Amino acid sequence: MKRIFAWGALLFGLLYFALPLIGMTNFSLKMRRGEYSFDAYGKVLGDPRFQETFTFSIMMALCTIIFGILLVVPTAYWVRLKLPALRPVIEFITLLPLVIPAIVIVFGYIRLYNTSSWLPLTGSTTGTNLLLIFGYTTLALPYMYRAVDTGLRTIDIATLTEAAQSLGAGWTTILARIILPNVLVAVLSGAFLTFAIVIGEFTMAALLNRPAFGPYMQLLGANRAYEPAALAVISFGITWGCLGLIQLVSRYQKGAPPKA
Repeated sequence: MKRIFAWGALLFGLLYFALPLIGMTNFSLKMRRGEYSFDAYGKVLGDPRFQETFTFSIMMALCTIIFGILLVVPTAYWVRLKLPALRPVIEFITLLPLVIPAIVIVFGYIRLYNTSSWLPLTGSTTGTNLLLIFGYTTLALPYMYRAVDTGLRTIDIATLTEAAQSLGAGWTTILARIILPNVLVAVLSGAFLTFAIVIGEFTMAALLNRPAFGPYMQLLGANRAYEPAALAVISFGITWGCLGLIQLVSRYQKGAPPKA
């Protein structure tokens, strides 16, 4: 009886998630009356605004990933090595983006860094892009930090650090050549989650008036019929591709010995 219930729950879950996706995919293929076609996908992919916004979001995602790695890896390493008593505090801080809405964060940025403030970042394109990167990093912080912290938990960082220091390595060398290679799979998992968050984020990009992919999806959905469905399928595929890559690198991590 329990086995039947388990299979029934699994089947219900699969249908709950699969049927809307199948329906949306089917609708996106009906742009040409009376037959299936990829016309909607062709129009979306051929739209210069799609190419511009998608390229911009990819660049923002890469910058966010790099900044997040430079921020999180040394912090998580130092807390585990020297300040273990502060771990609950750091974990609480990294969880705040889950309870503070993105609209609150971005309004705070606009309030603090507008053109009349002491640091007018919103007065230039570069400054606004930096604010967007900081905002994306904040949104991705819970996932990146936990991925790196979990990776650090699987290795003996104290022994590796002592061994590196006995050979004359400095802190930069230890982080770049000892710690980072050992948590690379965990870092990649956090990076893929960050990429998925940045690609679909709407609030910050819209309020900072940047040509990102999220606002483009919202604008297209308000003015077209078949193209938004095609764009949703593409976005869904990107997200699931990131999740698949996370599973792939997680399997690669199993059984890999620590690098010294």
